[in-house]
Amino acid sequence: MSNIRFNALQTVLSRTIPEIKPPSPKISDFFGANVFDKKKMKQYLSTEAYESIIESIEQGVPIEREVADQVASAMKAWAISKDATHYTHWFQPLTGTTAEKHDAFFEMTADGAMEKFSGNALAQQEPDASSFPSGGIRNTFEARGYTAWDPSSPAFIMGRTLCIPTVFVSYTGEALDYKAPLLKALHALDKAAVDICQYFDKSIEKVHASLGIEQEYFLVDLALFNARPDLYLTGRTLFGHMSAKNQQLEDHYFGSIPTRVYAFMQDFENEALQLGIPVKTRHNEVAPSQFECAPIFEEINLAIDHNQLLTDIMDRVGKRHNFKVLLHEKPYAGVNGSGKHNNWSMVTNTGKNLLSPGKTPKSNLMFLTFFVNTIKAVYEHADILRASIASVNNDHRLGANEAPPAIISIFLGSQLSDVLDEIETSRISKKAKVEALLWQGIPKIPQILQDNTDRNRTSPFAFTGNKFELRAVGSSANSANPMTILNLIVADQLKKFKVDVDKLLKKGEKKDVALLTIIKRYIKESKAIRFEGNGYSEEWEKLAAERDLPNIKTTPKALDALITEKAQNVFETTGVFSRREAHARHEILLDDFYKKLQIEARVMGELVNSVIIPAGITYQSKLVENVRGLKEIGLDESTYSAQVDIIKRIADHINFIKTNTEEMVEERKKANAIDDTREKAIAYDEKVKPYFDGIRYHVDKLEQLVDDSLWPLPKFRELLFIK
Repeated sequence: MSNIRFNALQTVLSRTIPEIKPPSPKISDFFGANVFDKKKMKQYLSTEAYESIIESIEQGVPIEREVADQVASAMKAWAISKDATHYTHWFQPLTGTTAEKHDAFFEMTADGAMEKFSGNALAQQEPDASSFPSGGIRNTFEARGYTAWDPSSPAFIMGRTLCIPTVFVSYTGEALDYKAPLLKALHALDKAAVDICQYFDKSIEKVHASLGIEQEYFLVDLALFNARPDLYLTGRTLFGHMSAKNQQLEDHYFGSIPTRVYAFMQDFENEALQLGIPVKTRHNEVAPSQFECAPIFEEINLAIDHNQLLTDIMDRVGKRHNFKVLLHEKPYAGVNGSGKHNNWSMVTNTGKNLLSPGKTPKSNLMFLTFFVNTIKAVYEHADILRASIASVNNDHRLGANEAPPAIISIFLGSQLSDVLDEIETSRISKKAKVEALLWQGIPKIPQILQDNTDRNRTSPFAFTGNKFELRAVGSSANSANPMTILNLIVADQLKKFKVDVDKLLKKGEKKDVALLTIIKRYIKESKAIRFEGNGYSEEWEKLAAERDLPNIKTTPKALDALITEKAQNVFETTGVFSRREAHARHEILLDDFYKKLQIEARVMGELVNSVIIPAGITYQSKLVENVRGLKEIGLDESTYSAQVDIIKRIADHINFIKTNTEEMVEERKKANAIDDTREKAIAYDEKVKPYFDGIRYHVDKLEQLVDDSLWPLPKFRELLFIK
């Protein structure tokens, strides 16, 4: 084993750096080259078919069979012109990754073979997908599940395959993926938001949610990655003493990008840009070997498809550069983990950002309406928003030095907090003109808040000028899950707001007075969730308890929020999840949780027994032989007391490691015997997982004692710094 580590290090040191050239010096020349976008559709479709598909995309109008046939024919012609030979329905099952089954364009005919792709094949497929998680919606022997084309997300070419974004549903219509509920939530938000916009601007006919996803990740050389079974099988290091130098100097953050990493970044960005992914930002993150990329904001469904596609591209391109991209939220203990910061807003068809203050009192009232309703929505449903970002990986990160705590709170910045406080306590002037402020003593909200609204990195949900940033999403997560929840709870809240406002209008109140009256009430009712201080502090935890804010620190219990009566009501009211779908997702997430801990426990046991303890015993035996030799030549015991002390310390560590590993294995066996998925997940969390830290502590101490040449696993200093 020791040779594996040093062979890996030698391999890393012999790497060469390829020269990466973009398809063209100007990004605009090749951006979207591999996407069947509007420009390509206009080129390959008739005017009537093009206008029909655009109407379907923008208005949600059903696509007629004849148009679907024309689109399929056009897609095939374009794809073949790009050397594609196959097509696939690209979907996002509840595994959290993407899935695809490739079919060739050709079909057999009486004369031989021909390329064919019909509207039916485009619109719907029936993959043999019975093994995907369904939470009891389907039995494994029932293979029928359907993928259905999502025309709002353009098809693209990967390699020589035309990829068609789709939803994935069961034979009986339940969603088996992340996209279908997201589309329902976005539809609910669109309708609810447009209804509210009508109070202010009758020309607004559509509202879409926008999203920008900042993606953090680590890189490690493939040779070192393959020499670490824990990284290979679990995505994180189960053992490893912290390097003497890590991130404490913060010299990696925004530093010069290493040459080899820069080549990798250029390469995956070239591919991403050709696939229409608008990657714009790249930089070093705070931990060694940690990096970030971020795109320009897009419509939310497309942004999530692009992020899923981006992580796949990064993984494939990484292998070309002999890198492994680590998306685990906490691959290395003791340094910052990785998140997927979701920057969310709402934009109208007229180009108005609903979370951006304006120049006039009327536009500011419109801003306050959507701003305060978002705060109220998160306050009312903080528990299901917390559940949406819960995972075994994220449990390692939430509440740590670089990530928000498990308590969902909202940071607004002092200026906006002061404005809301003043509105809450002010007197509404019912005689005020529309052009005047509708309350007395409140200063105008500045149009540009970006310079006045700081970013609180300890806040899970922070307002950052003209958007909210959900920072608690894990780096390996599919953002569709938390974004589905966020959009549906805001949609639900906006519907309730309209009911409350309309009640006052029916009583004869002026519209603007009615709007502000309900806004004032919501500010007061949701005030408990606003917090401007340090979210990591013990004081905040105590204060949050006083405010009755939920603080659920582990995934199995956080997930319970998905199946409460309150959650069921909001899911059904918005039409996003049926009770069966919500319970299925609860079951799937619990199953995923305990299985990942089960794998970690098994890997830990294997490494301890076959790698770690043998390495400790080998070095201990050398020391014993040394002491025996010194004794034989008659040296005084004091001359080898250091060796004896090390022998004893190694023995103590080995005994602790062995005993606790055996106890962990017994607890794992007990947990495995539990039939109920929730109880099994809790048993793994509360009975098995607690052994991990103790075993790791003694393994890491052993690493410090054992001769470096005998230690079998690449160390943190090598994993983090050697590229």
